[in-house]
Amino acid sequence: MSLLLVILGFVLLVVGGEFLVRSSVALSFKFNISKMVIGMTVVSFATSAPELLVSLQAALSGSPAIAINNVVGSNIANIGLVLGVTAMVGAIAVDSSFYKLNWPVMMVFSIVLYYFLFNDSLLSTFEGAILFVGLLVFLTVLIKNAKKYAEVEEVDETLAIVSNFKIMLWLLIGAFALYFGSEWLVDGSKDIARSIGVSEAVIGVSLIAIGTSVPELAASVIAAAKQEKAISLGNLIGSNIFNIGSVLGLTSLVKPIPVTEPQILTNDLFWMLGFAALLLPMVFLPQRMQITRTKGFVLVLGYGVFMFLVFTLK
Repeated sequence: MSLLLVILGFVLLVVGGEFLVRSSVALSFKFNISKMVIGMTVVSFATSAPELLVSLQAALSGSPAIAINNVVGSNIANIGLVLGVTAMVGAIAVDSSFYKLNWPVMMVFSIVLYYFLFNDSLLSTFEGAILFVGLLVFLTVLIKNAKKYAEVEEVDETLAIVSNFKIMLWLLIGAFALYFGSEWLVDGSKDIARSIGVSEAVIGVSLIAIGTSVPELAASVIAAAKQEKAISLGNLIGSNIFNIGSVLGLTSLVKPIPVTEPQILTNDLFWMLGFAALLLPMVFLPQRMQITRTKGFVLVLGYGVFMFLVFTLK
């Protein structure tokens, strides 16, 4: 029954996320917001909604380890699994915005998150506000330097002519699906953790994190197989920044998140920082400005080691 709840939770999160993206974009067109700004802000926030709801639900239901490790695990999976597998299907070109803006900002957010949690084993409301304001500053820089830095998410222009009734219907479907999906996923995951004798932190950094990364992984691999622009490294790094600034930032504004599992500080966060730091030398050596198939294999191998250690050392 717990596994069924988890599967249904994932399905509802995917469905809810998709409807929320559609309705948010359609609504943005109604307010005459430019396509570029919609791609950078509205789409990014909407695609973070499943992670946000899961973390919020976990924090409010007394499972802060799931709230934190949902984000930490997602950030590790985005680089190790999503980027690694996609690069193995087809090499990914990297542009200068990687080292001029995206990667440094991701490292700053990651280090600041570690400091906040290590300092007093709590992500407080004030610290959450700092993370969220930092995200808004990052978005402002992106929008101001759009031609130089922005790798804009694809925006479906047909959504500009959607009726108000459809927008409201999509919003309602998205809201209900995200609410029940997050509730079932968290409840099912907690039951699984208890039944197999592992901590909620382990489930958060593995099962839940991979689950919330599956849609992105599937889309990236399909695009790579079709030899289209497989994945934007900038958008992937942007997703990691959003996870920290938006998901953890907003969740801790609603309810401060305590660190209840010590391995989050002694292990999981170091893996997140390690994968993020590894990207810089990987982009420059030996082939410059390219994530090749070999580099992709190294990332996936590293992710495999991480997952193995998660279940054997805890």
